[in-house]
Amino acid sequence: MVDKPALDPTSIPARTSTAYPSPFDRSTFGRAKRSLTAELGLSQFGVNFTELAPGSASSIRHWHSHEDEFIYIISGEVVLVTDGGEQVLAAGMVAGFPAGIEDGHCIQNKSDQPAVVLEVGSRDMRDEGNYPDIALHCQAGRYEKVVFTDKKGKVVE
Repeated sequence: MVDKPALDPTSIPARTSTAYPSPFDRSTFGRAKRSLTAELGLSQFGVNFTELAPGSASSIRHWHSHEDEFIYIISGEVVLVTDGGEQVLAAGMVAGFPAGIEDGHCIQNKSDQPAVVLEVGSRDMRDEGNYPDIALHCQAGRYEKVVFTDKKGKVVE
């Protein structure tokens, strides 16, 4: 945690890895997340400063059982993909995803320029991640340990 309540997000080391098991991890290649949560001493909600290279995605299309999620496009242009289709989001635009709404979403950078997105989530330990396009489910407790299962409940590593 920093000594002062303000910082430059780019001063935090970027995490380019993902918890998604192979082959599902490929969609996030080119994504760099900087978690501001721990750096700022936050515990009630999570904040990521996420950079998306051209062709990368923020995540696999998903929805949350118990977690509200909010995004703000800082720079660049991305495509929000939901059950309703695709919507282009430019710098300054926002989107929100209420907990329990079964409408999978993800952000994709289909442009030829980098994009930066601020992601905020409520970090509810009861939250389960649901991935409607693939046979994957994330069990509750993911802030302590990430466990993915297939639709039959078998652990996927």
